[in-house]
Amino acid sequence: MLKRKIEKILKEWKNTPNKSPLIIKGQRQCGKTFSVLKFANENYKNVVYLNFLANPNYSAIFNGSLEVDDLIVTMSTIIGNNTIFEPHETIIIFDEIQECPEARTSLKFFNTDGRFDVICTGSLLGVSGYGKQPKSVPVGSETLIEMKPLDFEEFLWANGVSEKVIDKLNKCLHTLTPVDEALHNKMSELILQYTIVGGMPAVVQKFIDTKQMNLVLALQRDIVRSYEDDMIKYASDADKPLIRECFQSIPKQLSKENKKFQYSIVKKNATASKFMGSLQWIEDAGIVSRCYNLELPELPLDGNAISNVFKVYMNDTGLFVSMLENGTQYDILQGNLYGYKGAIFENLIADIFVKMGRKLYYYHKDSGLEIDFVTRYKGECYLIEIKATTGNTKSSKTILAHAEKYHVAGVIKLGNYNIGKVDKILTIPLYLGFLLTDY
Repeated sequence: MLKRKIEKILKEWKNTPNKSPLIIKGQRQCGKTFSVLKFANENYKNVVYLNFLANPNYSAIFNGSLEVDDLIVTMSTIIGNNTIFEPHETIIIFDEIQECPEARTSLKFFNTDGRFDVICTGSLLGVSGYGKQPKSVPVGSETLIEMKPLDFEEFLWANGVSEKVIDKLNKCLHTLTPVDEALHNKMSELILQYTIVGGMPAVVQKFIDTKQMNLVLALQRDIVRSYEDDMIKYASDADKPLIRECFQSIPKQLSKENKKFQYSIVKKNATASKFMGSLQWIEDAGIVSRCYNLELPELPLDGNAISNVFKVYMNDTGLFVSMLENGTQYDILQGNLYGYKGAIFENLIADIFVKMGRKLYYYHKDSGLEIDFVTRYKGECYLIEIKATTGNTKSSKTILAHAEKYHVAGVIKLGNYNIGKVDKILTIPLYLGFLLTDY
């Protein structure tokens, strides 16, 4: 059974006095329902569960009065005798709440009443304004959090790596001590596995249970197809083909030497005005994140971002790899991450950073300066270079040599090597990227 970080968040929410109903939003199949039901069954005497997608008839419960006592009577009648409403001992779960807007409106009444804890789950699209919408969003009467697929640390837990080992890695990073060879080799193997498996819970579980990459790949491609089905379900008729074309262009976008997103790659002679909304739709669905170019690599990064110049990365590197040709998985496990001109390497770090909550930025100038990522670390601006074992850092060294122009504290180079530091350049193994948590 996969251990998830959201379990701690749910327990903290339960122990919060006068808490509001909780809405957990997230992309398809990231584990929302499983985690909520597991938490509910472990922490409450009674669980009342309504899935509005699986049982559309449940929506009729909310067609009349939304007073809590009236809803309890109706739910008890429709759901059955096993439905027990015991104040402060019962949790109510509204799954796929985007399918029943009136249920979301009812949250303000549950919030005022206070006798029952309520957790809702919903797709990012449904909760964020696509598809059916409630007549009145209960502002102030609900708490919204976003859940993502497993991050690399959760993947390590699933593979039997203990907190004690992770603490040891963290200590190595902060004391600049090389990781011992046996652990280094194991972690290097695990980061390559994460690159091709990613963090979708069903995919990770399939990998843990079988270790068969053909089964993993088949499941990943099913998920990608389900995303394309959502494009048909939620998007307007005019946007449906545009969104799909935009989504399917992502591997081509990242295969270019200059990975800047170009609408002309989506379709010949395409313009931003035609496809801008399609890309936004994919981003709102939680499938991709934008990485913005900077005017200058310095803090504040958001203030220096160029809004119309960006790269696009998949939020789950495993799904990205599954969109590439057959055989890519084998190449990666053999340590060959040179394919697609570094796109796989970069998408892996984008995946790790996004799941950490970091926004993505890069730096590119026509003069030839190119930095893969720029981030805040320990309160200062750092350049992030994603390199192979002997990759050079020419652009980074140029920037460091001009301190009068660029306000950069140092460079972090991630690749297939151990921890080391020379002057302002810190080299760390790729698998330590998730521990760059100091802002």
